[in-house]
Amino acid sequence: MNYDLSTLNEQQLAPLLVTEGAVLVTAGAGSGKTRLLTHRVAYLIKEKNVSPYNILAITFTNKAAGEMKERIAGMVDGAANVWISTFHSMCAKILRMDIASMPPFTKDFSIYSENDSEKVLKEVCAARGGDDKLKKLVGFHLSNWKNGVMSLGDYLLINKNAEEIEKVGACINDYQKRLEKNNALDFDDLLCKTYQLFKTCPQVLAYYANRFQYILVDEFQDTNAIQYELVKLLASVHGNVFAVGDEDQCIYSWRGANFKNIFNFKNDFDGAQVFKLEQNYRSSPEIIAVANNVIKNNTTRLNKNMYTTREKGQVPQIYNAYDERDEALYVAQNISKLVAQGYHYDDMAVLMRMNALSRSFEEAFLSYNIPHRIFGGFKFYERVEIRNLIAYLRLFVNPKDDVSFARIINIPKRGIGDGTLAKLQAIEQKRSLLENCLSRELEYESALYKKFQPFIEAYNKVAAIPQSPLADFVEEMIKIFNIRSAYNPKDEEDLNRLMNIEQFISSVKEYSALNPEASLGDFLENITLSSENDEIGQGGAVTIATVHAVKGLEFKVVFIIGLEDGIFPLSRSMNSSAELEEERRLMYVAITRAEEVLHLTQCSRRYLYGGSQYQMPSRFCRELGLLSVQEKKNSSPSLNRFTSNAFGNSAAGSYGGLGSTYTHSESEKPKKFSAMNFVKEEKKEEKPARDISVYHVGQKVSHPKYGEGEIVDITPDGLVGDIIFEDFGKKSLMLELAPLEIID
Repeated sequence: MNYDLSTLNEQQLAPLLVTEGAVLVTAGAGSGKTRLLTHRVAYLIKEKNVSPYNILAITFTNKAAGEMKERIAGMVDGAANVWISTFHSMCAKILRMDIASMPPFTKDFSIYSENDSEKVLKEVCAARGGDDKLKKLVGFHLSNWKNGVMSLGDYLLINKNAEEIEKVGACINDYQKRLEKNNALDFDDLLCKTYQLFKTCPQVLAYYANRFQYILVDEFQDTNAIQYELVKLLASVHGNVFAVGDEDQCIYSWRGANFKNIFNFKNDFDGAQVFKLEQNYRSSPEIIAVANNVIKNNTTRLNKNMYTTREKGQVPQIYNAYDERDEALYVAQNISKLVAQGYHYDDMAVLMRMNALSRSFEEAFLSYNIPHRIFGGFKFYERVEIRNLIAYLRLFVNPKDDVSFARIINIPKRGIGDGTLAKLQAIEQKRSLLENCLSRELEYESALYKKFQPFIEAYNKVAAIPQSPLADFVEEMIKIFNIRSAYNPKDEEDLNRLMNIEQFISSVKEYSALNPEASLGDFLENITLSSENDEIGQGGAVTIATVHAVKGLEFKVVFIIGLEDGIFPLSRSMNSSAELEEERRLMYVAITRAEEVLHLTQCSRRYLYGGSQYQMPSRFCRELGLLSVQEKKNSSPSLNRFTSNAFGNSAAGSYGGLGSTYTHSESEKPKKFSAMNFVKEEKKEEKPARDISVYHVGQKVSHPKYGEGEIVDITPDGLVGDIIFEDFGKKSLMLELAPLEIID
């Protein structure tokens, strides 16, 4: 990308030219915020003669940071000196240089993955007689505490009435002591230790606050309390903060994100100026209209109204399927049609609220021979065999890492269990397991030494090898420790693990080629902080993912599936306006991933929680602005699920949405997924529909699964009733079809 301010529209140019003081830009989806941010950096360097060394740009994914670096490099010289990174990478870099000011940590600390942290957490809870319930409680409070800015003592005091809070506090203390002993930090520590460093070492804060004369923050709505405080501390000298965000796209409150930081910005930064970006460059006018229709129902927002000058496109399609197989068949057949029209598989994404809905799509795509990749499962670097390799490598950077040592000491099998490790630890409690293993004292314990001797010899041999070139070191380590012998190549799963080990070696080579000066520690930090989001949309395959996983990405074609109350939005949001608004923001994010074609689907019944259940269309369906148009085309509002769906389309083999209806011939349909066959089989078992006029608000009813309940609301057309059940809470059921018995 070339530096050219004439490519910016008036809304983008106005905030860019305000270089001094605090600036907040509320940027709608697809409004060109990356172009604005990159041009802002180039403008500071080219027009204002700011040194790249004095500019900090923070974003939320490695992929976004990489894209920003590449674009800026194409505009100005010296772009490599601009510090562009995620919050966690920035904090890791600061801590590598300055954490020695906070003993007992050293710059070679390990960064524990979620799995590593879970292991330590499980052990400390078990040591205090706790079970999985306690571990979940401790994990919840640990994350809450670390994503805030108060001391542990203050946090526990505020939550003094919470369940088992005293034991929770003890476990958190034990957990933190274990991490200190291992010279390790978890993900949340990267942020809170940096905050602690700045607060307790003013000379360190002064260095960075003076250095960064201009700070840019992307995705500002996703900042949590401690990230916001870090920004304020870094801006405490110069005060030049350029924050870009969209309160309509805040979908991470469950992990501490606080979109209210956008509203607090004006109060916390004196003289802050606010600008809006409302022109969308990504999506067609029809898709923009649907997105606006949904998000305008939220009350806590800055009332942006997106628009676009793009030419008209396809009207979004909404389809009510008979069940999840019919839904998957509809998506698969539409993908096949779109490919025939010239689209590519990696132009398309199937988005869902939760991963549990993916199975039927995997089956349908296999049947239609549609290449696909599922995101939301195990990432490559979280696979067991890869985590083992990472643990081995960590020991050559941080010899205090007991979690890594315990993980690999019996891989391949060496006959070393927990009892043997306990004896090793007993040699000197203050030292790490590896340090005890390599100590002279172990040699006096002949039986114990004999067990560890093969490992010790291999470790010393690897330690003598230069760690550069990095790929050669990794290959030699794998060979010397004979790690491949842990897997049987005749077993299919083990063969896959061996292939993954080769892929790992390839990833080291690729990283080294791009970062020739990088150390082993740099490589480990890079993969630990990597994001699954960085891999989405690659490889010539349809993406199947949760909406959370595709934040910040875009596709020419998007299918949003599972639009049913209880699924999207989730049932837990029904009684909370704040949670429902977040679900609506998630819907808005899903819609605005689409550039040209948007399909939305909902099932009349779905197999969930061990049984087939009748489903109600998501309350978001009526907000889309599509249903009312569709209703005008149909004379009957019937919800009979064999002849018509909730939107007027046939639920048996006829696929189409608002703009068109088309029917596939039987020869086009794979027999395994024939929706017509499923409908015919189910019809034989159906009982006549009940007269819905017998129901009224306040009536007591009984359901075979949910038990006794009371009708608290009925829709004006009498079709749907809200019923509160004693053990299951509120359920919205189709009164005509639900197996209800009147009990008074």
